[in-house]
Amino acid sequence: MSRIHNEFDAEEVTIKTFSKAFDKIALFDEQYNFKNWLLTISKNTHIDLVRQQKNQWQSATEDQELKMTETLLDDAPTPEDLLITKQNLAELLKHLKTLKPKYQKMIQLRFFQEMTYQEMADELEEPMNNIKVKLLRAKKLLLESLGK
Repeated sequence: MSRIHNEFDAEEVTIKTFSKAFDKIALFDEQYNFKNWLLTISKNTHIDLVRQQKNQWQSATEDQELKMTETLLDDAPTPEDLLITKQNLAELLKHLKTLKPKYQKMIQLRFFQEMTYQEMADELEEPMNNIKVKLLRAKKLLLESLGK
């Protein structure tokens, strides 16, 4: 118990130790101490148990890894996901149309055409600070519209 810390495993080692000792009693050399001989068998049996458990753990881990590699994750959206996305996009576009045209343009350039602030400023021929302010207002108005 002092080495194993598990009652079931300690009992198993004890049983195997005495079984091996009885099987090999004819090989025991009487010039040595019987207790030491028995403890040596016990230590070796314990080492065998630890190795066996380690191998079982490794094979279980390898089996799990194999199963994980066989199970490929499908990142493709399901038909339900596509439908939900279309519905959400339609709802967003409906609310976007309630904004003033200049704010619609800001949202469209930034989020649908994925332009940078500088590209937006160049296209609309306005200073970048104006672009940032208008985009912020457009997002706030859109958020309010979605919240209603």
